[in-house]
Amino acid sequence: MTKDRPWGFVERELAVLLARVDVSAYEGLLQAFENKAQRWFFSGQGRSGLIAQMMAMRLMQAGYDTHVVGEVSAPAVRAGDGFFLVCGSGQTPVSLSFATIAKAEGAKLVVVTHKPKSELAEMADVLLVIPMEKSVQFGGSVFEQASLILLDSLILQLTAQNPDAHTAMWRRHTNMQ
Repeated sequence: MTKDRPWGFVERELAVLLARVDVSAYEGLLQAFENKAQRWFFSGQGRSGLIAQMMAMRLMQAGYDTHVVGEVSAPAVRAGDGFFLVCGSGQTPVSLSFATIAKAEGAKLVVVTHKPKSELAEMADVLLVIPMEKSVQFGGSVFEQASLILLDSLILQLTAQNPDAHTAMWRRHTNMQ
């Protein structure tokens, strides 16, 4: 790390990781959101869950019907819904349980993970692998950072054709803060 830019290492690590993301897998993720009328449910555990919640919020602001699993107002997942999981290990027991229920109900399972050979990856209808290697950052920080960047860029692409996107999203932004 350098004294003048202590975040420079994180920046370089992320740049290297993002350059290795499979563009066709990213495009598959983009296609999963083509049907704006589809309901979407989001989940993840720990910091991955926070990334999932941020994606749910941005999609809601973009006009999608989104729900966060575990919130009291979240309805039941049913056939035709999308179920979006962020799970670095691809094998967190709670996430596996939720994915099993969603798949049994007929929901489309979208998974973001760094383990392409995990149980969740094998269950996924749409899979985005974050090609993470060793990191000097603590825990899964680089996975979570890359996930957030990729999902925020997805929102930009989903709203790119709407010249009024920022205004429309701002109208849906909370006014209770």
